[in-house]
Amino acid sequence: MNAPERLPVLDTAAIARFVDEAWDQRIVPELRDYIAIPAKSPMFDADWAANGHIDNVVRRAAAWVESRKLAGLKLEVVRIPNDDGSPRTPVIFFELPATRAGGNDADAPTVLLYGHLDKQPEFSGWRADLGPWTPKIEDDKLYGRGGADDGYAIYAAISALEALDAQGIERPRCVGLIESCEESGSGDLPAYIDALNARLGNVSLVVCLDSGAGNYEQLWLTTSLRGNVTGTLKVEVLTEGIHSGDSSGLVPSSVRILRQLLDRLEDSATGRLLPAALHCEIPQARIEQARVTAQILGDEVWKRMPWACGADGGLVLPTTTDGTEALLNRTWRPTLSVTGAEGFPSIANAGNVLRPYTAFKLSLRLPPLVDGHGAAVQLKKLLEDNAPYNAKVTFVPDGRVGAWGASGWNAPEIEPWLQRALDAASNAHYGAPCGTIGQGGTIPLMSLLQQGFPKAQMMVCGVLGPKSNAHGPNEFLHLPYGKKLTAAVAEVIAAVPSR
Repeated sequence: MNAPERLPVLDTAAIARFVDEAWDQRIVPELRDYIAIPAKSPMFDADWAANGHIDNVVRRAAAWVESRKLAGLKLEVVRIPNDDGSPRTPVIFFELPATRAGGNDADAPTVLLYGHLDKQPEFSGWRADLGPWTPKIEDDKLYGRGGADDGYAIYAAISALEALDAQGIERPRCVGLIESCEESGSGDLPAYIDALNARLGNVSLVVCLDSGAGNYEQLWLTTSLRGNVTGTLKVEVLTEGIHSGDSSGLVPSSVRILRQLLDRLEDSATGRLLPAALHCEIPQARIEQARVTAQILGDEVWKRMPWACGADGGLVLPTTTDGTEALLNRTWRPTLSVTGAEGFPSIANAGNVLRPYTAFKLSLRLPPLVDGHGAAVQLKKLLEDNAPYNAKVTFVPDGRVGAWGASGWNAPEIEPWLQRALDAASNAHYGAPCGTIGQGGTIPLMSLLQQGFPKAQMMVCGVLGPKSNAHGPNEFLHLPYGKKLTAAVAEVIAAVPSR
């Protein structure tokens, strides 16, 4: 009888070499071109369909994947119109058959890889030699909008699978879902998930590459994400601006009314949100994880922020310097931010005029266990009812009516095989075990997938480490970290159990 054929053993060094070459020769050049395209998410580009930038980056990414000639690859750019016939943002969906025996059976595990190609707007404050659409590499960092959040994801995911196939390492069936409206709350995504559900298969592991890292010295697993409600709060008092000397003291200021409305929501002295329904009990396991992570990161938990008053031993103004509380504040507690304003002239053009209205763009971050739509409904009622001075007050949440807000996500309990695989991959490529950290941002897909695939494990990770500054000026992708993360993803995929 012939001896059974011995399967190749995963060679960590060879994986790293393959991934390094892929990044240097194929991924970075493509990302430079990607950064140069202002593919702003629909919330920030109302004419996105006519402008064609999103279609451009989607077509380019799809063509790049197809050029890699992976065996059995099927790729489709899926376009589903809205009910009124208007276009939804497209998604890229690809399928790769398993290379392990029985891996293509209906009940065999499937790995779902996720990323997005749309971008945040430019924002101000970029360094003089940098810009949102001007890619530049400096000190192993690739600067420009969207490279780290999250344009690299599809290229890294495909390269991780290529690295396994190049060694002949058996792996499960893999599918990819790359959307283009994540930065607008993923409002188009549910329709695509419904349409593609039968083709997803038995999703046993989700690899989401749209998250962050506590440092650049180890792999980081995201354990929770906050939800988000955004919208415009507008207070109208007058039909036109009038002389402030003639009218102030009689006509109430729209700013003062707006301040009173926000006082219903937030304690301005502490930043604590007042409605009890916007809070949730923090699971004890997440508190313990925050304590461990705080010990790893030390003062960098709060010093990493770009404080105007300096974080190098000078005066700083964080809400807390307790590392555990700082982590919980930014991941498990609700917070309010004002991210934009209208109704104000520039300072240079600010005459003595009582303005007719003031509008604020609000961003309400929600704990992972609070329902996003329910919070939006409550927020609208809280702000609009019983307006001071009977002013005209409107709060218009972003998104479709009946689907306002995005819910957060709390990771399922990690299975032993995944913990072992994460630690092994992190030790192999970073020289340290995998860390765990909650994130304050929102990835709407994760709650959708957890509802649809309650038994799936979740590897949510990403390259957004200290000072990478997604959404703000000088966003960068830490290239050495991206390479190591890609190699780690390959090893975790190879470790997915057969059944």
